[in-house]
Amino acid sequence: MNTPGMNLFIVDDNALMLTGLRNYLEQRFGTSLNISTFLTGESALRKVDADTNIVILDYFLEGENGNDVLTSIKRINSKTEVIMLSSNEDMGIAIESFRKGASDYVIKGENSWKKITSIVYNIVAYPVRVLMKEFKISKYLAVFLLTFLSVGIAVFFVLRYVHW
Repeated sequence: MNTPGMNLFIVDDNALMLTGLRNYLEQRFGTSLNISTFLTGESALRKVDADTNIVILDYFLEGENGNDVLTSIKRINSKTEVIMLSSNEDMGIAIESFRKGASDYVIKGENSWKKITSIVYNIVAYPVRVLMKEFKISKYLAVFLLTFLSVGIAVFFVLRYVHW
């Protein structure tokens, strides 16, 4: 997955939920996210790799336990931010998800997509916030510096590893 933007996976066995959440996030984040959807944890695990940044994972997948899928995701890429999405309000399940490496636990409901958007925004904007806080620079300068750095790294690798 060598396309611009962060790679986000949505894993839910409800096709309407997948499509709706994908469209909702695409409207809010545009091209800053490359969103892929999966109806099963197994199909998502075949695609999870070092470039997988965020996974929104339904806890109740048909025939699968979301926490087992979470454990497998973390085994493949421990840096992947996993947001558990569940209709279950059982605190024990949420605690188990956090212990297995979930970044957050969102209960499905009226405001769940807004909560997910906020969590994803915080993950996407984290580098900018760090630069702003640590170096006391404006948001625009932080974005410029990160863009400049990203382009510089891309040019370096092209010049270094692409032989014309």
